[in-house]
Amino acid sequence: MADLDKLMQINGVIAAGEFTDNGELVAYKGEVTEEQAKKFAEVCAMNNSIAKKQVEEFSVLSGFNWSPLHGWAIAGPEYSLCVMGNVGVIVKNELVSFNDIFKALAEESHK
Repeated sequence: MADLDKLMQINGVIAAGEFTDNGELVAYKGEVTEEQAKKFAEVCAMNNSIAKKQVEEFSVLSGFNWSPLHGWAIAGPEYSLCVMGNVGVIVKNELVSFNDIFKALAEESHK
């Protein structure tokens, strides 16, 4: 299980969560309600499935090795969602180091 407390200590992280491949919420912390966390879990699992197919296609199209999928991010003007494996964080863009986020997510998603 991921150490969500560790992820929450990273500057800019406002929420952290873990989910199953089927989109069920395992655990969450931070500035979201349980209902919001459950919806994020569903969407993250769905995006993982889509992204796995995309990296396979990108590998074929480009000749570069994109597979297997390690993670993905969606960036908005103020907040971003970053996911590796079945662990994700919501971050405030102006406060976060994305290098730090992806390093920490890589460590926590492989537990």
